[in-house]
Amino acid sequence: MSRVYNFAAGPGMLPLPVLEEVAANFVDYHGEGMSLIEMSHRGAIFTDIIEETRMLVRELLAVPDTHEILFLQGGGHTQFAMVPLNLLGAAAEASYIVNGTWSKKAATEAGKFCHVNVINVNPSLGVPDASDIIVANDAAYLYYCQNETVNGLEFNFIPKAPDCVPLVADVSSNFMSRTVDWKRHSLVFAGAQKNFGPAGLTIVIVRKNLLGLTTESCPTMLDYAVHAKAGSMYNTPPTFAIWVSNLVCKWIQAQGGVEKMDQLARTRSGLIYGEIDSSDGFYINNIPKRARSRMNVVFTLEESALTDLFVAEASKAGLKNLKGHRSVGGLRASLYNAMPEQGAKALAEFMRDFMKRHG
Repeated sequence: MSRVYNFAAGPGMLPLPVLEEVAANFVDYHGEGMSLIEMSHRGAIFTDIIEETRMLVRELLAVPDTHEILFLQGGGHTQFAMVPLNLLGAAAEASYIVNGTWSKKAATEAGKFCHVNVINVNPSLGVPDASDIIVANDAAYLYYCQNETVNGLEFNFIPKAPDCVPLVADVSSNFMSRTVDWKRHSLVFAGAQKNFGPAGLTIVIVRKNLLGLTTESCPTMLDYAVHAKAGSMYNTPPTFAIWVSNLVCKWIQAQGGVEKMDQLARTRSGLIYGEIDSSDGFYINNIPKRARSRMNVVFTLEESALTDLFVAEASKAGLKNLKGHRSVGGLRASLYNAMPEQGAKALAEFMRDFMKRHG
Protein backbone atom coordinates (compact mmCIF):
# COMPACT_ATOMS: atom_id res chain seq x y z
CA MET A 1 0.00 0.00 0.00
CA SER A 2 1.30 3.43 -0.95
CA ARG A 3 0.26 6.28 1.36
CA VAL A 4 0.43 9.89 0.17
CA TYR A 5 0.96 12.98 2.30
CA ASN A 6 -2.42 14.63 2.70
CA PHE A 7 -2.18 18.38 3.33
CA ALA A 8 -5.97 18.91 3.31
CA ALA A 9 -7.42 21.45 5.73
CA GLY A 10 -10.07 19.01 6.92
CA PRO A 11 -10.85 16.24 7.13
CA GLY A 12 -7.15 15.89 7.72
CA MET A 13 -4.71 13.03 8.03
CA LEU A 14 -5.21 10.43 10.74
CA PRO A 15 -2.30 8.52 12.27
CA LEU A 16 -1.61 5.34 10.31
CA PRO A 17 -1.56 3.13 13.45
CA VAL A 18 -5.07 4.40 14.26
CA LEU A 19 -6.35 3.59 10.77
CA GLU A 20 -4.79 0.13 10.97
CA GLU A 21 -6.40 -0.52 14.35
CA VAL A 22 -9.79 0.57 12.98
CA ALA A 23 -9.37 -1.60 9.87
CA ALA A 24 -8.41 -4.65 11.92
CA ASN A 25 -11.45 -4.38 14.20
CA PHE A 26 -14.09 -2.69 12.07
CA VAL A 27 -16.08 -5.74 10.92
CA ASP A 28 -15.56 -7.80 14.07
CA TYR A 29 -14.88 -5.53 17.02
CA HIS A 30 -12.38 -7.40 19.20
CA GLY A 31 -14.11 -10.74 18.71
CA GLU A 32 -17.64 -9.53 19.48
CA GLY A 33 -18.98 -10.82 16.15
CA MET A 34 -20.24 -7.41 15.07
CA SER A 35 -18.93 -3.96 14.25
CA LEU A 36 -18.83 -1.24 16.87
CA ILE A 37 -21.10 0.86 14.65
CA GLU A 38 -23.77 -1.86 15.02
CA MET A 39 -23.66 -1.87 18.82
CA SER A 40 -25.96 -0.04 21.19
CA HIS A 41 -24.54 3.24 22.39
CA ARG A 42 -25.89 2.34 25.82
CA GLY A 43 -24.22 -1.06 25.92
CA ALA A 44 -21.24 -1.75 28.15
CA ILE A 45 -18.68 -1.73 25.33
CA PHE A 46 -19.45 1.73 23.99
CA THR A 47 -20.12 3.15 27.45
CA ASP A 48 -16.60 2.13 28.40
CA ILE A 49 -15.22 3.74 25.21
CA ILE A 50 -16.88 7.11 25.72
CA GLU A 51 -15.93 7.24 29.40
CA GLU A 52 -12.34 6.29 28.62
CA THR A 53 -12.20 8.93 25.87
CA ARG A 54 -13.43 11.56 28.30
CA MET A 55 -10.76 10.46 30.77
CA LEU A 56 -8.03 10.57 28.10
CA VAL A 57 -9.01 14.08 27.01
CA ARG A 58 -8.97 15.20 30.63
CA GLU A 59 -5.51 13.71 31.16
CA LEU A 60 -3.95 14.93 27.90
CA LEU A 61 -5.17 18.51 28.29
CA ALA A 62 -5.09 18.60 32.10
CA VAL A 63 -8.77 19.57 32.17
CA PRO A 64 -9.75 20.38 35.77
CA ASP A 65 -12.91 19.13 37.48
CA THR A 66 -14.35 22.63 37.10
CA HIS A 67 -14.96 21.88 33.40
CA GLU A 68 -17.37 19.42 31.75
CA ILE A 69 -16.31 17.47 28.64
CA LEU A 70 -19.09 17.00 26.08
CA PHE A 71 -19.12 14.90 22.91
CA LEU A 72 -21.60 16.50 20.51
CA GLN A 73 -22.39 16.76 16.81
CA GLY A 74 -22.96 19.55 14.31
CA GLY A 75 -19.44 20.93 13.94
CA GLY A 76 -18.27 24.47 14.46
CA HIS A 77 -21.26 25.99 12.68
CA THR A 78 -23.60 24.60 15.33
CA GLN A 79 -21.32 25.94 18.06
CA PHE A 80 -21.60 29.40 16.53
CA ALA A 81 -25.24 29.31 17.68
CA MET A 82 -24.86 27.19 20.82
CA VAL A 83 -22.32 29.52 22.40
CA PRO A 84 -24.60 32.59 22.51
CA LEU A 85 -27.68 30.52 23.27
CA ASN A 86 -25.95 29.04 26.32
CA LEU A 87 -23.82 31.90 27.59
CA LEU A 88 -25.82 35.08 27.01
CA GLY A 89 -28.08 34.72 30.01
CA ALA A 90 -29.52 38.16 30.69
CA ALA A 91 -26.68 39.97 28.92
CA ALA A 92 -27.38 41.97 25.79
CA GLU A 93 -23.89 41.95 24.27
CA ALA A 94 -20.98 39.65 23.50
CA SER A 95 -17.52 40.59 22.22
CA TYR A 96 -15.90 38.86 19.24
CA ILE A 97 -12.35 39.24 17.98
CA VAL A 98 -12.66 38.99 14.20
CA ASN A 99 -9.41 38.35 12.36
CA GLY A 100 -10.37 35.73 9.78
CA THR A 101 -13.03 33.68 8.04
CA TRP A 102 -14.23 31.54 10.93
CA SER A 103 -14.36 34.23 13.60
CA LYS A 104 -16.34 36.38 11.16
CA LYS A 105 -18.85 33.56 10.60
CA ALA A 106 -19.19 33.07 14.35
CA ALA A 107 -19.78 36.77 14.97
CA THR A 108 -22.39 36.92 12.20
CA GLU A 109 -24.31 33.99 13.70
CA ALA A 110 -24.15 35.47 17.21
CA GLY A 111 -25.64 38.66 15.80
CA LYS A 112 -28.94 36.80 15.46
CA PHE A 113 -29.16 36.55 19.25
CA CYS A 114 -27.52 39.67 20.66
CA HIS A 115 -25.57 42.80 19.91
CA VAL A 116 -22.05 41.82 18.89
CA ASN A 117 -19.16 44.07 19.81
CA VAL A 118 -16.76 43.29 16.96
CA ILE A 119 -13.08 43.81 17.69
CA ASN A 120 -11.70 44.05 14.17
CA VAL A 121 -8.06 43.29 13.54
CA ASN A 122 -5.85 45.19 11.12
CA PRO A 123 -5.13 42.67 8.33
CA SER A 124 -1.45 43.62 8.40
CA LEU A 125 -1.23 42.41 12.01
CA GLY A 126 -2.96 39.04 11.64
CA VAL A 127 -3.84 38.92 15.32
CA PRO A 128 -4.59 41.95 17.49
CA ASP A 129 -2.27 43.72 19.86
CA ALA A 130 -3.33 42.88 23.38
CA SER A 131 -3.99 46.58 24.03
CA ASP A 132 -6.60 46.67 21.25
CA ILE A 133 -8.84 44.13 22.99
CA ILE A 134 -11.31 46.23 24.92
CA VAL A 135 -14.21 44.34 26.50
CA ALA A 136 -17.00 45.77 28.64
CA ASN A 137 -17.52 44.30 32.11
CA ASP A 138 -21.12 43.47 31.26
CA ALA A 139 -20.30 41.50 28.10
CA ALA A 140 -21.61 37.95 28.21
CA TYR A 141 -18.27 36.60 26.98
CA LEU A 142 -15.23 37.29 24.79
CA TYR A 143 -14.88 34.98 21.78
CA TYR A 144 -11.89 34.29 19.55
CA CYS A 145 -10.77 31.69 17.03
CA GLN A 146 -7.36 30.44 18.11
CA ASN A 147 -6.33 29.30 14.62
CA GLU A 148 -7.82 30.58 11.37
CA THR A 149 -7.38 27.78 8.81
CA VAL A 150 -8.28 29.83 5.73
CA ASN A 151 -6.06 32.78 6.57
CA GLY A 152 -3.14 30.92 8.14
CA LEU A 153 -3.32 32.86 11.42
CA GLU A 154 -2.80 31.63 14.97
CA PHE A 155 -2.88 33.43 18.30
CA ASN A 156 0.38 33.13 20.20
CA PHE A 157 -1.16 34.69 23.31
CA ILE A 158 -4.41 34.46 25.25
CA PRO A 159 -6.71 37.48 24.84
CA LYS A 160 -7.34 39.31 28.08
CA ALA A 161 -10.90 39.89 29.25
CA PRO A 162 -12.17 41.28 32.55
CA ASP A 163 -12.19 38.58 35.23
CA CYS A 164 -15.98 38.58 35.22
CA VAL A 165 -16.20 37.90 31.46
CA PRO A 166 -15.85 34.26 30.29
CA LEU A 167 -13.34 33.58 27.51
CA VAL A 168 -14.50 31.32 24.65
CA ALA A 169 -12.17 29.80 22.06
CA ASP A 170 -12.77 27.97 18.81
CA VAL A 171 -9.84 25.54 18.81
CA SER A 172 -11.11 23.34 15.99
CA SER A 173 -7.90 23.38 13.97
CA ASN A 174 -5.27 23.31 16.72
CA PHE A 175 -6.99 21.11 19.30
CA MET A 176 -4.57 18.68 20.97
CA SER A 177 -1.60 20.52 19.44
CA ARG A 178 -0.96 22.85 22.39
CA THR A 179 -1.88 23.13 26.03
CA VAL A 180 -4.89 25.10 27.27
CA ASP A 181 -4.90 27.51 30.21
CA TRP A 182 -8.10 26.48 31.95
CA LYS A 183 -7.92 29.30 34.46
CA ARG A 184 -8.38 31.68 31.53
CA HIS A 185 -10.71 29.69 29.26
CA SER A 186 -14.32 29.08 30.26
CA LEU A 187 -15.29 27.24 27.07
CA VAL A 188 -13.42 25.74 24.14
CA PHE A 189 -14.85 23.72 21.28
CA ALA A 190 -13.43 21.80 18.35
CA GLY A 191 -14.60 19.84 15.37
CA ALA A 192 -12.71 16.55 15.48
CA GLN A 193 -11.84 16.26 11.81
CA LYS A 194 -8.48 18.02 11.86
CA ASN A 195 -6.48 16.87 14.89
CA PHE A 196 -8.73 14.57 16.86
CA GLY A 197 -10.59 12.10 14.65
CA PRO A 198 -13.02 11.82 11.75
CA ALA A 199 -15.78 14.23 10.81
CA GLY A 200 -19.00 13.93 12.79
CA LEU A 201 -17.77 14.63 16.32
CA THR A 202 -17.59 17.98 18.08
CA ILE A 203 -15.98 18.29 21.48
CA VAL A 204 -16.98 21.03 23.91
CA ILE A 205 -15.18 21.66 27.18
CA VAL A 206 -17.15 24.11 29.30
CA ARG A 207 -16.91 25.44 32.82
CA LYS A 208 -19.65 23.79 34.88
CA ASN A 209 -20.87 27.05 36.41
CA LEU A 210 -21.88 28.21 32.91
CA LEU A 211 -24.34 25.35 32.44
CA GLY A 212 -28.03 26.13 32.78
CA LEU A 213 -27.97 29.79 31.70
CA THR A 214 -30.24 29.18 28.70
CA THR A 215 -33.76 30.51 28.39
CA GLU A 216 -36.82 28.29 27.95
CA SER A 217 -36.84 29.08 24.24
CA CYS A 218 -33.47 27.38 23.69
CA PRO A 219 -33.92 24.17 21.67
CA THR A 220 -33.24 21.15 23.86
CA MET A 221 -30.55 19.77 21.55
CA LEU A 222 -28.66 23.07 21.77
CA ASP A 223 -28.52 23.17 25.57
CA TYR A 224 -25.12 22.19 27.00
CA ALA A 225 -26.69 21.38 30.36
CA VAL A 226 -28.95 18.75 28.78
CA HIS A 227 -25.97 16.99 27.22
CA ALA A 228 -23.91 17.24 30.40
CA LYS A 229 -26.68 15.68 32.48
CA ALA A 230 -27.08 12.86 29.93
CA GLY A 231 -23.35 12.13 29.72
CA SER A 232 -23.34 13.16 26.04
CA MET A 233 -26.00 10.53 25.33
CA TYR A 234 -29.14 12.64 25.17
CA ASN A 235 -29.40 11.34 21.63
CA THR A 236 -27.35 8.66 19.88
CA PRO A 237 -23.75 9.92 19.83
CA PRO A 238 -21.42 9.45 16.83
CA THR A 239 -20.10 6.13 18.10
CA PHE A 240 -17.60 5.50 15.30
CA ALA A 241 -16.08 8.98 15.52
CA ILE A 242 -15.73 8.70 19.30
CA TRP A 243 -14.02 5.32 18.98
CA VAL A 244 -11.52 6.70 16.47
CA SER A 245 -10.91 9.75 18.66
CA ASN A 246 -10.26 7.39 21.56
CA LEU A 247 -7.53 5.73 19.50
CA VAL A 248 -6.13 9.12 18.46
CA CYS A 249 -5.88 10.11 22.13
CA LYS A 250 -3.91 6.95 22.87
CA TRP A 251 -1.65 7.66 19.89
CA ILE A 252 -0.97 11.21 21.12
CA GLN A 253 -0.24 9.81 24.56
CA ALA A 254 2.22 7.31 23.09
CA GLN A 255 4.00 10.06 21.12
CA GLY A 256 4.67 12.04 24.27
CA GLY A 257 1.50 14.04 24.82
CA VAL A 258 0.27 17.47 23.79
CA GLU A 259 3.58 19.20 24.56
CA LYS A 260 5.29 16.86 22.09
CA MET A 261 2.58 17.62 19.50
CA ASP A 262 3.36 21.32 19.90
CA GLN A 263 7.07 20.71 19.44
CA LEU A 264 6.50 18.63 16.30
CA ALA A 265 4.07 21.23 14.91
CA ARG A 266 6.69 23.96 15.26
CA THR A 267 9.27 21.78 13.53
CA ARG A 268 6.98 20.91 10.61
CA SER A 269 5.74 24.44 10.00
CA GLY A 270 9.27 25.79 10.44
CA LEU A 271 10.44 23.66 7.52
CA ILE A 272 7.85 25.18 5.18
CA TYR A 273 8.19 28.76 6.43
CA GLY A 274 11.94 28.35 6.03
CA GLU A 275 11.53 27.58 2.33
CA ILE A 276 9.18 30.53 1.88
CA ASP A 277 11.44 33.00 3.68
CA SER A 278 14.57 31.89 1.83
CA SER A 279 12.97 31.91 -1.64
CA ASP A 280 13.77 35.58 -2.37
CA GLY A 281 10.11 36.31 -3.09
CA PHE A 282 9.33 33.28 -5.25
CA TYR A 283 7.03 32.07 -2.46
CA ILE A 284 5.16 34.76 -0.54
CA ASN A 285 3.69 34.79 2.97
CA ASN A 286 2.99 38.29 4.26
CA ILE A 287 1.75 37.26 7.70
CA PRO A 288 3.77 38.68 10.61
CA LYS A 289 5.83 35.90 12.16
CA ARG A 290 4.11 36.25 15.52
CA ALA A 291 0.76 35.45 13.86
CA ARG A 292 1.83 32.59 11.60
CA SER A 293 -0.09 29.37 12.07
CA ARG A 294 1.69 26.14 13.01
CA MET A 295 -1.22 24.21 11.53
CA ASN A 296 -2.02 25.91 8.21
CA VAL A 297 0.79 27.46 6.19
CA VAL A 298 -0.69 29.68 3.47
CA PHE A 299 1.41 31.13 0.68
CA THR A 300 1.26 32.37 -2.89
CA LEU A 301 3.62 32.30 -5.82
CA GLU A 302 5.24 35.42 -7.19
CA GLU A 303 3.97 34.24 -10.57
CA SER A 304 0.38 33.27 -9.76
CA ALA A 305 0.03 31.57 -13.14
CA LEU A 306 2.26 28.80 -11.77
CA THR A 307 -0.16 27.93 -8.95
CA ASP A 308 -2.12 25.24 -10.80
CA LEU A 309 1.12 23.71 -12.08
CA PHE A 310 2.50 23.62 -8.53
CA VAL A 311 -0.61 21.81 -7.29
CA ALA A 312 -0.57 19.33 -10.19
CA GLU A 313 3.12 18.50 -9.92
CA ALA A 314 2.94 18.20 -6.15
CA SER A 315 0.00 15.82 -6.47
CA LYS A 316 1.99 13.60 -8.84
CA ALA A 317 4.77 13.58 -6.26
CA GLY A 318 2.35 12.29 -3.59
CA LEU A 319 1.80 15.68 -1.94
CA LYS A 320 -1.97 16.06 -2.04
CA ASN A 321 -4.51 18.84 -1.44
CA LEU A 322 -2.23 21.89 -1.46
CA LYS A 323 -4.67 24.25 -3.15
CA GLY A 324 -5.68 27.24 -1.04
CA HIS A 325 -9.22 27.87 0.17
CA ARG A 326 -11.55 28.92 -2.64
CA SER A 327 -12.16 32.30 -1.00
CA VAL A 328 -8.51 33.35 -0.99
CA GLY A 329 -6.77 31.18 -3.59
CA GLY A 330 -3.06 30.51 -3.52
CA LEU A 331 -1.64 27.51 -1.69
CA ARG A 332 -2.09 26.01 1.75
CA ALA A 333 -0.26 23.22 3.54
CA SER A 334 -2.18 21.92 6.54
CA LEU A 335 0.17 20.27 9.01
CA TYR A 336 -2.00 18.62 11.63
CA ASN A 337 -0.76 16.27 14.35
CA ALA A 338 -0.83 13.16 12.16
CA MET A 339 1.41 14.69 9.48
CA PRO A 340 4.84 13.08 9.92
CA GLU A 341 7.91 15.29 9.85
CA GLN A 342 8.96 13.44 6.70
CA GLY A 343 5.85 14.81 4.97
CA ALA A 344 6.89 18.38 5.72
CA LYS A 345 10.43 17.60 4.58
CA ALA A 346 9.10 16.14 1.33
CA LEU A 347 7.05 19.29 0.68
CA ALA A 348 10.02 21.53 1.49
CA GLU A 349 12.20 19.58 -0.94
CA PHE A 350 9.52 19.80 -3.62
CA MET A 351 9.21 23.56 -3.12
CA ARG A 352 12.97 23.93 -3.52
CA ASP A 353 13.01 21.84 -6.69
CA PHE A 354 9.96 23.63 -8.15
CA MET A 355 11.63 27.00 -7.61
CA LYS A 356 14.82 25.81 -9.32
CA ARG A 357 12.84 24.71 -12.35
CA HIS A 358 10.47 27.67 -12.59
CA GLY A 359 12.19 30.52 -10.79
